[in-house]
Amino acid sequence: MKKLKILNNSVKSEIQVLECEKTWVFATLMFVAGFYGAYTYSIRGGVFCNAQTGNLIFLAMELGKGQWLGGIYYFIPLFAYLIGTIVSESIPSTIKKSGFIRWDTLLIFIEILTVIFIGFLPETAPFQISQIAINFICSMQYNTFRQSNGISMATTFCTNHLRQTGVSIVKIVKRKGDMDENIKRFVSHTLMLFVFVCGGIVSAAFCNIILGKAIWITLIPLIIVFVRLLYVDVKNENNSLSKTPSGH
Repeated sequence: MKKLKILNNSVKSEIQVLECEKTWVFATLMFVAGFYGAYTYSIRGGVFCNAQTGNLIFLAMELGKGQWLGGIYYFIPLFAYLIGTIVSESIPSTIKKSGFIRWDTLLIFIEILTVIFIGFLPETAPFQISQIAINFICSMQYNTFRQSNGISMATTFCTNHLRQTGVSIVKIVKRKGDMDENIKRFVSHTLMLFVFVCGGIVSAAFCNIILGKAIWITLIPLIIVFVRLLYVDVKNENNSLSKTPSGH
């Protein structure tokens, strides 16, 4: 058993982890996601654009009350999220053929442009514009960034992170399975929860001060991620641009 464990660890160490799969990238995007969630709910129409469970409930409630127009209002972010998933599932293969950058890197660049656009919207602009834009990029991001260092993760919402934290705690207490792996998962998922909340806190603070332009705060972490991913695409991983990230 010990020999097998040593062999497995050596095999894992030889497996290349792409830069877009590293924990720091996921943690940074989770911070941004927490910011988006507080931003859209507090000053952009009271909807959640990171994930769609809440919006589906709001849709059902409106329809249950016979408020058909109200239901359509919540259908808009749902539809934008669906389109984002379709686009992010279709485009990557075409980007791979370019042989220049990864889809993951291009997606962050698109997100940066989207954030700049949203920040320029006047406070009187219809909420649906920013809602659709954020739903679209969150959907693409969730469908693109799926695993970090072999651990399935989401970068736009935290329900699964909360569940996996609980699972890890039980396994650690009962000393069940690989303890190093259990601790690694516990730390990873709790980190995601922490940075998500931090993003929401920062968002709430700045939304009260500069309103819609507060979203430009996310440009700082997004640009850091983009520059690093672009550098790695060109310098370190130029021979791995066709490699599909784990989880796809």
